Amino acid sequence: MVERLEWIKRQFSFELPLGMYPNVVERVRGTPPRLEDLTRSLTAEVLTRRDGDKWSIQEQAGHLLDLEPLGMNRLDDFEAGRETLVAADMGNRKTHEANHNAKTIENILAQFRRERMALVRRLDNYDEAFIRRTALHPRLKVKIRVIDLVFFIAEHDDHHLARISELNRLFVG
Repeated sequence: MVERLEWIKRQFSFELPLGMYPNVVERVRGTPPRLEDLTRSLTAEVLTRRDGDKWSIQEQAGHLLDLEPLGMNRLDDFEAGRETLVAADMGNRKTHEANHNAKTIENILAQFRRERMALVRRLDNYDEAFIRRTALHPRLKVKIRVIDLVFFIAEHDDHHLARISELNRLFVG
């Protein structure tokens, strides 16, 4: 098996043509059903089982939920014409403190779907001039466009969905 690259070590090339915007929006729109599909048949024991000190499947799902406000805040930054996007908490304090394993997966998934669809509704209403807007990504230290932010969110989603699949194979087979 190929070892997944850590998220923090990822390098990005933001060169998508604007005509790819509907595709990347569709990717982020599709994350809730993909996440639901990956977790649907799993027991609470499997969902909350950790691989050493790494997050469980349920904590992975909770982390995606925890980051939804960041995407919304960054859209606010673009809308306000700010030069720099709000920074992410790279320590993931919110996820570590949330105790997602004590919650139900159904609540995490329902809340994630609700919040993600609110993000997608905003994305669906932007015009070409808006998706060209740029701002500095604070960690990557490069200017990104709105389309690049959406691509970044989609890549982050896929990073965690791949980990959930990996944990599923490890624990269930």
